[in-house]
Amino acid sequence: MDTDTPTTGQVILVGGGPGDPDLLTIGGLRALREADVVLYDHLAPLACLDQTRPGVTLIDVGKIPRGCQTAQTDINALLIDHARRGRTVVRFKGGDPFVLGRGSEEWLACAEAGIPIRVIPGVSSAIAGPELAGIPLTHRGITQNFSVVSGHVGPDHPASTVNWDALAQSTGTIVILMGVAHLPEICTGLTSRGLDGDTPAAIVAKAALPDQQVVRGTVATLPALADAADIQPPALTVIGAVVALGLAPVG
Repeated sequence: MDTDTPTTGQVILVGGGPGDPDLLTIGGLRALREADVVLYDHLAPLACLDQTRPGVTLIDVGKIPRGCQTAQTDINALLIDHARRGRTVVRFKGGDPFVLGRGSEEWLACAEAGIPIRVIPGVSSAIAGPELAGIPLTHRGITQNFSVVSGHVGPDHPASTVNWDALAQSTGTIVILMGVAHLPEICTGLTSRGLDGDTPAAIVAKAALPDQQVVRGTVATLPALADAADIQPPALTVIGAVVALGLAPVG
């Protein structure tokens, strides 16, 4: 047997949840503890990196809005390079890797390179954020469905592939991720397509963190309210009748 032949390692895509270390899964924690290399985003629960073993290589590959950026091609190359050196590589991401997280792009890049890869799902902020603000996405007698869309560009931008016309006519709950910068355009776009401007709406910033902010209003009033509260990313917007339920902790 040729002992000089390198052994291919593996890549594990780990969803870290919305930010609170308590919301990382047991499987995700186990992967971090076994990792030789961790490539992490700034929205992952960074306190969990303390659980990695001595000597682990930690690499910040975050994409900060209007700040430092790591190109996706560079991230893919790092995953493949370290795995080819026989290492267990964890790609530590916020939320869930496959919910607007480019995890599938990383999967495809590794698979094409012949790198073993698996995913450990995470708690998506699209669901956890509203819940932690007291907003259920469905409620018997109110709505039986919800949609999660990206708001990284406005409804009329040519790069948007969201069917905003269908959303405006929907009776379900709408969750918009990455939409802070384009919130006025989004709300105007929805009302111009037929959504009632009095529909309850809320924005949840820094969900699951100690400084979580929740601003409630309507589709018509939310942009001004969010601006007055100086809401900054990361934040998500929830639109629909369920927002008016206003669940609050008891006891």
